[in-house]
Amino acid sequence: MTGSDLARAALEAARASAKERGVRGVRKGTRNPAARRRRRWSGAGPDDRDPQPLGRLASRLASDRGWAERLAAGQVFGRWAKLVGEDVAEHARPVAFEDGELTVQADSTAWATQLRLLQRELLKRIAAGVGDGVVKKLKVQGPAAPNWRFGPRHVPGRGPRDTYG
Repeated sequence: MTGSDLARAALEAARASAKERGVRGVRKGTRNPAARRRRRWSGAGPDDRDPQPLGRLASRLASDRGWAERLAAGQVFGRWAKLVGEDVAEHARPVAFEDGELTVQADSTAWATQLRLLQRELLKRIAAGVGDGVVKKLKVQGPAAPNWRFGPRHVPGRGPRDTYG
């Protein structure tokens, strides 16, 4: 059996199936009345088919996919100096954001204490710049201590005692 014979057999089977279901065939001379209707122009008013600004499309995509919280957290990281002020941004930087909690690392213990005292004001500034409910809690960390665990052989303990007395 050749390819054209298989096509004819498939066409006959489809016609027989349609006849059993009661579907009538379309005559060659008639057209679908819906296809004859002329497509209407959108006119001067706004329409869904009109070109959309990229910002509007991006915000719609972010809200549809549930990215709004992540984008707001990204704004906190990107606009940190403007949100909290230049003096605070010189001595502290955001490190992590998870479940509404922003972790900030200060470059000294004195600045970590200062940030803990300014915590409410910083949260108000961030809420004013990014939006309410994005950052709910501020966790302040001091500077990272040096790691004494290096080399192939390591002795357990807290490190040299004479320098930190």
